[in-house]
Amino acid sequence: MSLARGDRPDVIAGARLSGTERTDPFLDEPVDVHLADGFIVDIAPAGALPRRGRVLDGAGGWLIPGLWDHHVHVVQWALAAQREPLGGATSAAHAAAIMAGSAPLADGRRVGTGFRDALWRDIPSLETLDAATGEVPTYLINADVHSVWLNTAALRREGFEPDGVGILREEPAFEISRRLNAVAPAVADPLVERMAQDAAARGVVGLVDLDMAWNEEAWARRLTAGFDALRVDFGIYPEFLDRAISEGLQTGDPARGGASDLARVGPLKVITDGSLGTRTAATSHAYPGDPHNHGLLTVDVATLVDLMTRATAAGIASAIHAIGDVANSHALDAFAATGAWGTIEHAQLVAHADIPRFARLGVGASVQPEHAIDDRDMTDAIWAEQTAQPYPLRSLADTGANLLFGSDAPVSALDPWAAMAAAVFRTRDGRGPWQSHQSVSAATALGASTSRGSADPDRIEPGARADLAVCAHDPLTASHEQLRGMAVAATLLQGRLTHLA
Repeated sequence: MSLARGDRPDVIAGARLSGTERTDPFLDEPVDVHLADGFIVDIAPAGALPRRGRVLDGAGGWLIPGLWDHHVHVVQWALAAQREPLGGATSAAHAAAIMAGSAPLADGRRVGTGFRDALWRDIPSLETLDAATGEVPTYLINADVHSVWLNTAALRREGFEPDGVGILREEPAFEISRRLNAVAPAVADPLVERMAQDAAARGVVGLVDLDMAWNEEAWARRLTAGFDALRVDFGIYPEFLDRAISEGLQTGDPARGGASDLARVGPLKVITDGSLGTRTAATSHAYPGDPHNHGLLTVDVATLVDLMTRATAAGIASAIHAIGDVANSHALDAFAATGAWGTIEHAQLVAHADIPRFARLGVGASVQPEHAIDDRDMTDAIWAEQTAQPYPLRSLADTGANLLFGSDAPVSALDPWAAMAAAVFRTRDGRGPWQSHQSVSAATALGASTSRGSADPDRIEPGARADLAVCAHDPLTASHEQLRGMAVAATLLQGRLTHLA
C-alpha cells in the first residue's frame, strides 16, 4: 500500500532506533514501531509482530524523535524567499551594487537581507547607497536584524530624515522590520506554508515563533485554513503583555479560534540588549576603537523584573534575549528575583561565574550553534578583549543547563542538522574547528534539538507521542558532512506524515 503526505501509517517497518538516553534492547538492529491514535504502542524486532494496516517502510533508516527549532521569526523567515540575499556581500559598495540589480517587490520597494558589515573595509553611507539605487526605496537588513541600511527614498517613505548614513539600529530598525513584515495574509501565509514544508522535510515537527506581532490571530487563521505541518509555540512581546494577561492567555494554551491545537501560547519575549554584529550587545569591556561603547541595555533591570513578575503571575513563561555578558547577568538576576521560568535567548557571551547559574535557576539556554560559526571572525575581532566566554555550549552543558537549539531564522537558516553539526564539530566550509573546547557531544546536540531540550530529551518508547523522523544516518555517529547533508525520508507529526520523500 503506497503512502502519501497526510496518511497515518500503522507500522514503521525495518527502521533502526537512535536517540539519547535509550533504554530499549535493540541497539542498531531493525525494528518495527507500531502506532495507534498518534502514539507509539509497541516496538518489536522487525517482523516479530504482524504488520497490520498501513506500513511505512523504514528501509533500514534511522528513526529519531522529531526535531524542533526553538527560535524562529516565522514571517520574516518566510518573506526572505522574496528578498535579495546579501550574505555574500564583501563590502558596502558590493551590497549596494547587489541591491541596484535586484527587482523591486510588488509594493515598489527593494528589500535585501543578510549582510554582515562588521568586518567590511568600507563604511555604509547614504551616498554609496543612493548612488547605486536611485529613487527606488531600498532596504538592507543586517543578518542580525538589529540594524537596517536605507537609502534616502526609503528613509523618506518611512518618515525619517536623511542623516548622511542611513543606518537605523535597535528599536528603529525593529520598527522597519515590523513594517516590512506587515504584508497581507494572502501573501504571507502561502510563504509560511512553504517554509513549514521545507522544515518538515528536514525532520522538524515544531518551532517557537518569536515574530514581533500579536501572533495568536495569525496562527488561528492559518490553522483554520488547513495549516498542519508543525507544532508552534508563539511568543508575546511586552507591548502585548497587558492584552495577553487581560484575555487570560497562559503558556501552553491552544490558540483561540484555531481548527486544531497545533499552535499554542509560548513565552513573553523581551529583548534586553543589542547584537554582536551591530556592536550593541551589552558587554563588560568596551568595543575596539570605541572606548565608551559597551553596547546597549535596551530594557533596564527594574522594568525587566516588572515584566517578568507580571508574566509569571499570569502563568506565562519568559524568554529573555541576552547576548552580551552584562545582559546575561541582568537576565539571570531577573529570573532569580522573580521566580520566573523559561529561557535566555542567545547567551552568546557569558561571564564564567554566570554559567552555572543557568542550571541552578532552572533557566534554559536557547542557543543557536550556527551563529558561532557565522560569527567566528567577528567574535575574534570585536570581542577579543572580552573576558567572558563566547558561545559556551559545552560549559553550559557540563554545569547541567538545559540546551535548546534553534536558528533565529532568518539570522541563520532553519536547519536543525546545521545546528547540530555546528555544535558538535564547531566548523564549516573546511575551516578548522573554532573554540573546539566548547563543542558538545552528538547526543547532547540531538537532545537539544527536541522539544524539551538536552536535559530531558524526547525518547522513542511505548506511550510516547509519535512525532518522529526517519533519516539516512545515525545522528549519534554521523560525520560532519553527513550531518549537514542529512536526508530525511519521512517526518511524522502525531503519527501523521508531514513529509515523505
